Amino acid sequence: MRTVKSISLVILVTLLAACSSKGDDPSGAAKINNAFKLFEKAQFSMYSGNYRSAVSYLERLDSLYPFGAYSHQAQLNLVYSYYKLNDFGAGIAAAERFIRQNPRHKDLDYAYYMKGLINFSTETGFGKELFSAPISERDAGAARQSFDDFAELIRLFPNSKYAKDSQLRMIFLRNRLADYELHVANYYMKRTAYLAAANRAKYVVDHYPRTPAVPKALAMMVTSYNLLDLPELAENSRKVLKLNYPDFEL
Repeated sequence: MRTVKSISLVILVTLLAACSSKGDDPSGAAKINNAFKLFEKAQFSMYSGNYRSAVSYLERLDSLYPFGAYSHQAQLNLVYSYYKLNDFGAGIAAAERFIRQNPRHKDLDYAYYMKGLINFSTETGFGKELFSAPISERDAGAARQSFDDFAELIRLFPNSKYAKDSQLRMIFLRNRLADYELHVANYYMKRTAYLAAANRAKYVVDHYPRTPAVPKALAMMVTSYNLLDLPELAENSRKVLKLNYPDFEL
């Protein structure tokens, strides 16, 4: 009798578990099917240019099935969709999360690239061009971060299909950073802080060689050292300027 009761109890528990699996806890196949539907809707929204709708589906997919078959691609698609919506903070956070959680993923280079691209867009966004100060006068924090992101991509994945574009953007960013340093040097010059101006100009020459800002920086060093009554340093700067940029007029 006790054995029969035990068997009956096992059957009851099994039936309850089966009912539960059909209700609140779908089977593995049902989960995959539901995840696929969400992923398919998100893909359609992305292809249609409706990135806000895509984010809604992708966030739900990521929340409900964080370890499913579509989770990695959903996370990467989220990064891109945030980028297209100009939600740069969320995009960077999503890219950093993917990098942190998937250090060996085959598309890790894409996450690094998107992080750099988002910071690049933060730096050069359309609204900034219209309503902000000239780019050389803006804070260069986003430009430095973008440069570092692209540099890290190239260091880790030199053969990545995103490496070439990253290199081209780094050239632009390097020139941008040099221009910003020169802007700061000019700021010091206008306030007669000649030593600070000379040091900032020297920083441009030392850290951003072969950028368009270098001859201007050398010329500023000549002027600053003359005003500081340091003729030897002024003459050395003038010689370097004339040797490397013979057509530049002081």
